[in-house]
Amino acid sequence: MVAFTHADVGTPEKDWAASGVAALPELPLDASELAAMKFVVLAAHPDDESLGAGGLLAKLQAAGASVDIILCTAGEASHPDSPTTTPEQLAAVRLAEFGTAMSGLVPGATWRYLELPDGKLAASADRIAAAVEESTAGHSPQNVVIVGPYRSDGHTDHDTLGSVAAGVATQRGFGLLEYPIWYWLWAGPEDSAWKDWVRLPLGPAEQHAKATAMHAHASQTGPLSEQAGDETLLSATFLEHFTRPWETFAWHPSTAGNNSAADAERIFDEVHTRETDPWSYTTSWYERRKRALTMAALPQESYESGLELGCSIGTLSEELAQRCRTFLGVDASSAALAQAAERLANYPSAEVKHLTMPHQWPDGAFDLVVLSETGYYLSPEELSELLTRIQASTTPGGALLLCHWRHPISGWELDAESVHAMARTQLGWPTHGLYQEKDFMVEVLVAPDSST
Repeated sequence: MVAFTHADVGTPEKDWAASGVAALPELPLDASELAAMKFVVLAAHPDDESLGAGGLLAKLQAAGASVDIILCTAGEASHPDSPTTTPEQLAAVRLAEFGTAMSGLVPGATWRYLELPDGKLAASADRIAAAVEESTAGHSPQNVVIVGPYRSDGHTDHDTLGSVAAGVATQRGFGLLEYPIWYWLWAGPEDSAWKDWVRLPLGPAEQHAKATAMHAHASQTGPLSEQAGDETLLSATFLEHFTRPWETFAWHPSTAGNNSAADAERIFDEVHTRETDPWSYTTSWYERRKRALTMAALPQESYESGLELGCSIGTLSEELAQRCRTFLGVDASSAALAQAAERLANYPSAEVKHLTMPHQWPDGAFDLVVLSETGYYLSPEELSELLTRIQASTTPGGALLLCHWRHPISGWELDAESVHAMARTQLGWPTHGLYQEKDFMVEVLVAPDSST
């Protein structure tokens, strides 16, 4: 996380203007393509959407695109030392400003306020993801674009929201547009991140609409009063970054339709290269709780040899390694495995290996095999091959633990139920235990014991 405050002078706009940012390639979507798509725009605080994507919203309105806007907080913590305005009063002011800005930019859009606490979005990642899922339900993933803050913007709420947006977009195959805000303050032209972004040109009408929307957020662009603690939050020099005749985004096209192990390898390597923890494995209560239930489902206290297929950054691997005399975690993403190796460094009998399942397979036999939230990223043929390899590599009486997200996985052929059903049918192993709730299911199948 970078260190900065709103009072910093930061990089002047003239430096950015001389950097070549104005020559970035244009977003490869024309008006007809915009009109056919569903856009879900995420804002951590009122004014984020106007600063980072106000021009885009105006363009979407003109194109007739379907737009949902999700506002996470009221931004009530923007002036914590105000002597004149309580957080509750400021929340009411900022929500009214947001409504005014939206009525000018996208009067036909649907928007809702999640009522989450300002500065603490990391604790609500699951709720935000659920709201995005609800807004995109029933839409073809090829026609959905999530618009959210740049996930390395430097503000804790922006980074959290950006990571949630990226995680949902990757998992569902949606397109993703990330808009930077504070990046323009603390970063400089020498930073390499922006050089891979795209530019959205804005016409005069769209520039005017954006300027009007920004002006609506008066509690941020001007002082609350003349007293100390009520100073202007967004300075005139900072606002210069948002008066350009274009907007800038990190653009990630839809991955819907990718349905093979090779596609998964490419996609997840890209995701883990951009973000160290794209699905909040280490911070999300949902993930921690799911891991606890997964570990509790294991029928034995300890195992001789464990294998985790698709170990990602190693959060579950670390717990499995404590229950196995030897442990191997494999994944198709070398970027994810680098983190997994660090987590397992304190376990001499644990290791990781870069393999693309099912075509590549480790040597040896295992009395515990774990397939957690990986099976639906394979084609049915690949999953069948994977199950054949699991059957050949599992010792008599050994366990196969399956854990999968139960919601649709857009862009892929399989879902949780179909993965588990294929495993039961093809292996023919009895189910030792099954746990399922709305979001995920955990199942343990046990290989026949040759001694019985």
